[in-house]
Amino acid sequence: MSLVRRAVPEDAEELLRLRQVLIDSMAGADTSTDWQTESLPTIRGKLADTDGGFAAFVVDHPTKPGALAALVVGTIEYRIGRARNPHGTIGYVFSVATAPDQRRQGYARACMEVLLDWFREKGAGQVDLTASEDARALYASLGFQRTPDPLMRLRF
Repeated sequence: MSLVRRAVPEDAEELLRLRQVLIDSMAGADTSTDWQTESLPTIRGKLADTDGGFAAFVVDHPTKPGALAALVVGTIEYRIGRARNPHGTIGYVFSVATAPDQRRQGYARACMEVLLDWFREKGAGQVDLTASEDARALYASLGFQRTPDPLMRLRF
């Protein structure tokens, strides 16, 4: 039996807690947690919609009932097709996080493998992610390669 399971609405608070672990690990990130209360109903709704383009896969903490040890979250997006992805279905991975006391147990890898299977089932022609320096080896071992695509952002 796999340790990995799909997250459910009851996991929402823990999912946000682990997302904050990820945010706190990034240099220069806004580490405020004020956003979590407002985000909670949205994430519960996304987790409840198992047919949509959003999925989170988690591992339960082995010694803390109700807590999560690790998570990965992904979305499916549509973009106009092109060579090697004529249907334009793209997976995007974000919020890969492991509780500090549970790192180096293989949980992130196990969650990633299940998420990648979910992307395949959804027909994704490619999967994108942004990797931290610490996570690059994991993603490379799963077949991810660096791309020359520039990223720009506009915030509203």
